[in-house]
Amino acid sequence: MADHTHGPQDPVSKHPRPEFPQQEQETPGWTGPMDPPPDHGEDSYQGHDVLAGHKALITGGDSGIGRAVALAYAREGADVAFSYLPEEEKEAEETARLIEDAGRKAVAVSCDIRDEARCQALVDRAVAELGRIDILVNNAAYQMSQPDGISAISTEQFDRVMRTNLYGMFWLSKMSLPHMRRGGCIINSTSVQAYKPSPHLLDYAMTKGAIVTFTQGLAQMLAEDGIRVNAVAPGPVWTPLIPATMPDTTSFGKQAPLGRPAQPAEMAPAYVFLASPQAGYITAEILNATGGTPLP
Repeated sequence: MADHTHGPQDPVSKHPRPEFPQQEQETPGWTGPMDPPPDHGEDSYQGHDVLAGHKALITGGDSGIGRAVALAYAREGADVAFSYLPEEEKEAEETARLIEDAGRKAVAVSCDIRDEARCQALVDRAVAELGRIDILVNNAAYQMSQPDGISAISTEQFDRVMRTNLYGMFWLSKMSLPHMRRGGCIINSTSVQAYKPSPHLLDYAMTKGAIVTFTQGLAQMLAEDGIRVNAVAPGPVWTPLIPATMPDTTSFGKQAPLGRPAQPAEMAPAYVFLASPQAGYITAEILNATGGTPLP
């Protein structure tokens, strides 16, 4: 869906492979300095009005997977509101430009989803600007690698990971539902880490496992209301989170059977499909996009 080059393409060589230059950034990380630059589908994603008339709210839409999903949704005909952290304003401006270049409305909202009141303000702004929420994508996340083990995970870090990855998802789902009509959907970003946790990402992996459980439980809860809940489980993806939180970027993604990390553009079609009418009988599902790593 995201690439319309004639004929099949080799998934092993389609995008850059390690070794990459070693690179470090302050959190939360920015797209511009990354080498190679991430591909969000700017030059490849072509929409077909699969989401025409839809209204979407995406967390963490300023860069990475969130930006790729926002771009794809806009090119599929959806108006998009998205959140970003205050220090990511320049990144958010680029995402808004991509949405507007697709002819759709962009609503960029600075919001730290660790705060309940700010989550409510985010939902209120999205509804005020878009009229309703048809698609909620809980994508924002935080991780920090700690190779020295559990003793190196401070309470401050643990709290930040839990509140970003779990509290925000819980609050925004709860707050969005009153503005969601039958046929709406929630899509959560989990991870290969939910099933195959890396020891240096212990707290992050914990939250991704919880997201799987939340997705499956909420889907059953909302089935009678005609609202679907699914998740995407990416493997390694080349986003600003990597140079901002990982000590070694040179071999990132090499462990995947395809031998490379995904580009954000390769994740977006999964989120489009799960939001589309074609996925009308799919709920409580985890769509794995791991580059070949088998998951349950």
